[in-house]
Amino acid sequence: QVQLVESGGGLVQAGGSLRLSCAASGSIFNINTMGWYRQAPGKQRELVATITSGGSTNYADSVKGRFTISRDNAKNTVYLQMNSLKPDDTAVYYCNADIRISIGALYKVYWGKGTLVTVSS
Repeated sequence: QVQLVESGGGLVQAGGSLRLSCAASGSIFNINTMGWYRQAPGKQRELVATITSGGSTNYADSVKGRFTISRDNAKNTVYLQMNSLKPDDTAVYYCNADIRISIGALYKVYWGKGTLVTVSS
C-alpha cells in the first residue's frame, strides 16, 4: 500500500544543481530513517545520504559538502539538494524509507522506482 515516488531528475551541466524529491504515500503511521541511494551504469547501488526522524544526517564521502538531505515530516517527503554536480554523479537515484504502517506493525523498508540524473561534462 505504501508508495514512494521520486521526482526532480534530469539533465544538467557539470557544476550545476538539481533538487530531488521523494514523497511517501499510502498507509503510513510513522517514518523512521529516510535515504537516497544511486546506481550508476556498470556499478553497484550505493548509499548517498540518510536522515533520521530526528534530523541526524549521514553522507557518502563522495558527496559530502555538495549534497544536502532534508525532510518534511508533515509531507512525508525527503529531499536531496545536489550542488556542484559532476559527471560521476550520473546515476539513477532511488529514495527509501523505513516505514511503520500501523501501531501493531514493524518497520520495514520501502523503495521508490528511481529518477535519472545525468550530468554532462
